[in-house]
Amino acid sequence: MRWALVAAKSSVGVWHSGCVPSKGMASVPATSPPPLLESSLGYHGAVSAFKRRLIEATLHQVSGNRTHAARMLGLQRTYLLRLIRDLGVAAPPPPTRGRRLA
Repeated sequence: MRWALVAAKSSVGVWHSGCVPSKGMASVPATSPPPLLESSLGYHGAVSAFKRRLIEATLHQVSGNRTHAARMLGLQRTYLLRLIRDLGVAAPPPPTRGRRLA
């Protein structure tokens, strides 16, 4: 599975290769300041920054649902949770389960 992250000044888009992004998927507003130049981070820093942006954009696209984000990224949910913690991803809070009281 191949994924693409496209960053512009005001938006970030994520989609699977071979798929044309729909209107709702085409762009997600950027929520953080622009990252440092990739070349100043070195290889590992650039890879970590890319992973962070990809996870943030995917979480935003699925309204913070970590299970759906993991599925979209082709990752185990527990591994995604570890990446969120280790990379310091600015993840929205997970959606709450609405239970009805009888």
